[in-house]
Amino acid sequence: MVARRRKRAARHPENSIPSPPGYAAIPIKFSEKQQASHYLYVRAHGVRQGTKSIWPQKRTLFVLNVPPYCTEESLSRLLSSCGLVQSVVLQEKPDLAESPKESRSKFFHPKPVPGFQVAYVVFQKPSGVSAALALKGPLLVSTESHPVKTGIHKWISDYADSMPDPEALRVEVDTFMEAYDQKIAEEEAKAKEEEGVPDEEGWVKVTRRGRRPVLPRTEAASLRVLERERRKRARKELLNFYAWQHRESKMEHLAQLRKKFEEDKQRIELLRAQRKFRPY
Repeated sequence: MVARRRKRAARHPENSIPSPPGYAAIPIKFSEKQQASHYLYVRAHGVRQGTKSIWPQKRTLFVLNVPPYCTEESLSRLLSSCGLVQSVVLQEKPDLAESPKESRSKFFHPKPVPGFQVAYVVFQKPSGVSAALALKGPLLVSTESHPVKTGIHKWISDYADSMPDPEALRVEVDTFMEAYDQKIAEEEAKAKEEEGVPDEEGWVKVTRRGRRPVLPRTEAASLRVLERERRKRARKELLNFYAWQHRESKMEHLAQLRKKFEEDKQRIELLRAQRKFRPY
């Protein structure tokens, strides 16, 4: 049985490459000195019918088992023979989000993913995905014309790339703030237009906009307001909050009524005793 398997593997070497069902295997090597090959498992990216995806259908190649030394640039170069590559995105795990992600600044480097990753390669044409599925290897990641830095050279390069250019950073911050100010102005204009206007059901949306603009508080004014609130809370007492307080207040009220009744009674007796008949 073992001899038959060896003969079959010798006749059909492509069948000896283990790959998950539905995936094609592409052998790669880090350099010419490496003897063993590493395999990338690829397939056309697709989702279930009725499910939205941020990746374009029929033009996206899903790649598994991407090694840590394989960057987006090197992966794009390896697959450039299949067609023009539009974009390459490396991730820790497959993306299940249905809405597009917000574009992040190039100055904010995400935390590097330790170990192997997955990749989404978007081609300009659908023929690039078909060519990548039929691609044979092994492909070289690091060549003389495109060397991949490793070890201390990679650390030095990463440290140098972590230092942003002040002028480029200032331009990006200014661009972001202009877009943010424009967004806030549009929201305020929209809220002003909708103020006091009933909707389809007749409801009027209450906004925080007042008739007179309120001056911003200073730190000293805020501290005075907080101190005033603190004193107000200290003076405030919870009357008749608990059942025993309510019971005691009732008893005190009845005692005061009895006392007042006795006083009135004595006053009436005194007036009767002082009453005298004075015809003249």
